[in-house]
Amino acid sequence: MPNTTTQSLLITPIELAELQQNDAVTVLDVRWRLDRPDGRPEYLAGHIPGAVYVDVDTQLAHHGALTDGRHPIPPAEQLQEAARSWGVRKGRTVVVYDDLKNLSSARAWWLLSHSGVEDVRVLDGSLRGWTAAGYPLDEGSVEAEPGDIELSYDALPVLTIDEAAEFPMRGVLLDVRAGERYRGEVEPIDPRAGHIPGAISAPTTDSVDEAGRLRPRAELRQSFLELGVDPDRPVATYCGSGITAAHAAFALTAAGFDPVVYAGSWSQWSNHLDRPIAVGADPR
Repeated sequence: MPNTTTQSLLITPIELAELQQNDAVTVLDVRWRLDRPDGRPEYLAGHIPGAVYVDVDTQLAHHGALTDGRHPIPPAEQLQEAARSWGVRKGRTVVVYDDLKNLSSARAWWLLSHSGVEDVRVLDGSLRGWTAAGYPLDEGSVEAEPGDIELSYDALPVLTIDEAAEFPMRGVLLDVRAGERYRGEVEPIDPRAGHIPGAISAPTTDSVDEAGRLRPRAELRQSFLELGVDPDRPVATYCGSGITAAHAAFALTAAGFDPVVYAGSWSQWSNHLDRPIAVGADPR
């Protein structure tokens, strides 16, 4: 994929404001959280001027059987139709943000940057960073002029459930949920608690600071190396339903690794009752 450095992955509020002055950017508001999946009310109450709302549940996912997980990847044609409705155009920079330290907006970054959009950036510090820099918000909805982007999944780095099962034998599989969910102490939404045998606990919230900014590249890389991520072995991420797994992939990419994502994640795995689970702090 074209984005290989932290500088080419992130954009500051000042840089975004400059692009907006030159009408050289499409801004996407990708608000979603587990306890409040519909972010539209918050978007309508205040968003970055010109930002188009992206619905994670209906536009960045395609729902089917429970055994597919809660947020299966949408068909490429569905994503392309949605992206065009957001105004995404060939050769035009796209910036994504949310109000959750970019834990949800990274799903849009991951899908778009691996399916044909050449320049996708994440707003460092998310919405809080924008307002902290003194920039205003607009209310109401934005309807974009339709775009012309063409998307395909030829380069989408994704694992099937069978590939996820055997991945710890050849690489490093990171479970990026909160530690208590990994250990099986709590499970707020999926049918079984625990983690995929062999997966290592690596909460993706550790990759951002209190202000929601991504930690420096060298610091991120050292943290992943200490977890056991090896530049010479493949690395994959999963979460509850494939949303924050994309954020972990974003952080790994910023740190210089080349991750893949198990998009079905725990919501798919735990709905297959024949799949084994592990509990406790030990991967196995």
